[in-house]
Amino acid sequence: MRPSGRILLLGSTGSIGRSTLEVVDHLRSEGHGDWSVIGLAAGTNVELLAEQAARTGAADVAIADAAAAAAYQGPGRVHAGASELVKSIAQPGDILVAAIVGAAGMDAVLAGIERGCRIALANKETLVAAGSIVVPAARAAGVEILPVDSEHSAIFQCLHGEETRGEVERLVLTASGGPFRGKAAGEIASATVEEALAHPTWKMGPKISIDSATLANKALEIIEAHWLFGLPADRIDAIVHPQSIIHGFVEFRDGSVLAQCGPPDMRTPIQYALTWPDRVDAPGRRMNWSELSQLDFEPIDHESFPLICLAWQAIRSGGTAGAVLNAANEAAVEAFLAGTIRFGDISSLVGAACAACPPAPASNLEDIRCADVEARRFIQSRLSGQPATA
Repeated sequence: MRPSGRILLLGSTGSIGRSTLEVVDHLRSEGHGDWSVIGLAAGTNVELLAEQAARTGAADVAIADAAAAAAYQGPGRVHAGASELVKSIAQPGDILVAAIVGAAGMDAVLAGIERGCRIALANKETLVAAGSIVVPAARAAGVEILPVDSEHSAIFQCLHGEETRGEVERLVLTASGGPFRGKAAGEIASATVEEALAHPTWKMGPKISIDSATLANKALEIIEAHWLFGLPADRIDAIVHPQSIIHGFVEFRDGSVLAQCGPPDMRTPIQYALTWPDRVDAPGRRMNWSELSQLDFEPIDHESFPLICLAWQAIRSGGTAGAVLNAANEAAVEAFLAGTIRFGDISSLVGAACAACPPAPASNLEDIRCADVEARRFIQSRLSGQPATA
């Protein structure tokens, strides 16, 4: 049977969303199944959203920003946010591509699980903040969560299935090292926004690019891997690999190591999540082995990039620790992009928030939201010089 599906694309105007539409166009043009985009969700970019709706034929769109929604003049019924879109049109078996950046994607993912959608997850913050809720909900509903991040897709492909997971010794995610690879903490403390956005490998939005510069993205991915693959903190690691050819390693108990490799092209893991368990021709780049002269690996400098250690700590602490780390990082990155703080202040502020907001039980989304608000309030209090209030 050829792969096919109805797709709800959340975060359609971002880099992952645009790449997903390229993949869908490729699958259609090559005759690889019957694919349709039934819903699109975006934040404020209504012009691009309207173009996408017209091109895909999506009958429903969602816009997070109320003012932008009022200005929308494109095709499709307009919904007030991604979760309302999902609740209105999703059916069991639909594929929900969750590419909204930040904690804003949690409600929509849970709505998709309730509706019986397969989740193609590109929103790592959902599991970082609410993995203790999302993963059991998916398991109870019999819903698959397939990773779209290149690193987690690599691990997923190496594992092949549940039967091998008991044999796993360790997972290792790779990191390009970002624009400040090899730099000491003092050298990058006052880096400009332009310098931090200049990623050497990937073209991404500003928030993810800054996360790559601080290695917060790798910290969040470590927590995400914990929830996706069920391993504790001391069995999940990361290493710098500047060529971004190998995306992840799985080390097994007998000493064997499997790695997944390929050119850095997000269309490949996106298509794998859409067509799994099948593989079909993809639009992504192919390896040119004759041009590959070497693969380099370096340990992460935890003094320059301390957020990795906070990720391990959050896994061990459990509860709302991941939500606090994620929210504090989002708030700190916003402040840096606005020119309010220095680059070096991002990790120190996140660490301070994690220390000041001890983890509480996370039994429902309200617990997660309270932790999120508390962490953001703490960051704001530091920025304003005022004491945090409960």
